[in-house]
Amino acid sequence: MTDLLHAKRPVYPLFGFAAALIVFACGLAAAKHFETIWYLCGVWAWFLLFGYYRSCLALLPAAAALCALFAGVTYAASQSVEEVWTAVRRCLAVCLAVLPGISLPAVKFTRALSRLKVPRAVTLGMMIVLSFAPLLGREIKRIREAMRTRGAGSLLSPKVLYRALLVPFAARLVNISDTLALSVETRGFCTGKVPYTVYHPVKAGVRDVIFLLGLVAGSVTLMVFCFI
Repeated sequence: MTDLLHAKRPVYPLFGFAAALIVFACGLAAAKHFETIWYLCGVWAWFLLFGYYRSCLALLPAAAALCALFAGVTYAASQSVEEVWTAVRRCLAVCLAVLPGISLPAVKFTRALSRLKVPRAVTLGMMIVLSFAPLLGREIKRIREAMRTRGAGSLLSPKVLYRALLVPFAARLVNISDTLALSVETRGFCTGKVPYTVYHPVKAGVRDVIFLLGLVAGSVTLMVFCFI
């Protein structure tokens, strides 16, 4: 599922990471101001304009569900409509900040870091972390399909949960870790200071600069309008 959300032409990975930080910081800082909702809508449209339409559309139902959840909890705690809208704007800011990450293949991010000569221990760790979550999701889906095929029963039963889901999942994790260790070793990865090259270098282009500058301009405008 995660692969389906990847943008065909994602912006330069480090610019996408910077965009996530900017949206997160500005969205939370200005969440109390009503005008922030227009800024967040503009950010969503900006991502959509630059080819993130898959993740933008997939984000809508998840963001709606999270906003409804946090709005309900906030209203129950504060009984204030204003606080509810603040919570909704904060939730939307977090959702939009996640958008560049779910749209970017992990290998492009690590290639960008490698080109900047970031230590191999960091780039390798980042690639494993970014790739591991989708892998775990696929493994759980396969186990659930096997359970349905065998008629294992409901996960509400502790016995079924333990024997049919947790035990196979733990076994798969061990196999995945062994395969990953062998894969890293056979491909010659090491954490020492040895020369290396990037087969497909990732470079920033004019399109990437325009993307980041537009986002920065909108964020600065929001900060000036809300706090000055």
